[in-house]
Amino acid sequence: MTRPFIRPELAARLLPWREFAAAVLTLAAGGWLFSLGGFLFRPLGVAVMLAAALWALGAWRRRQFTTRIAAPGLVEIEEGAIRYFGARALGGEIALRDLDQIRLLRLGGQAHWRLRSRTGEAVLIPAQAAGAASLADAFAALPGFDLGRAAAALAADHAFQTVWERRP
Repeated sequence: MTRPFIRPELAARLLPWREFAAAVLTLAAGGWLFSLGGFLFRPLGVAVMLAAALWALGAWRRRQFTTRIAAPGLVEIEEGAIRYFGARALGGEIALRDLDQIRLLRLGGQAHWRLRSRTGEAVLIPAQAAGAASLADAFAALPGFDLGRAAAALAADHAFQTVWERRP
């Protein structure tokens, strides 16, 4: 019988940090390139460090969206549309171009994204549904969307909070 290299409990705690850790390691590699000096390695090191710093910032913000799957249903993002396939409740689909408002609601102690279209149709997606972490990338494509504000809303315990609204 083989034993895992890392205890499963520790691996589960480190899992949300894996992208951020990779970005920090890339930042360190860029620092090493910069330390080699010369006309080639210094600019290359600066470029790698700059790209890694931007990657680390994005990974830090997306980390809030990465949670364990504890809610029923599946989220899928395809061709500019967000689809939620509910296991117990109704699912739905909404196109990103038709999205008018994003709210974060707490129902029964669980966070849910409420996506409303211009026509008033709404889709309620549990934040801990399978695939819900990909919502961060979809939301980031919206004009004026602040990923840091969404991450702060996930961390807060407010009953509901408007995270984004389309400006006319």
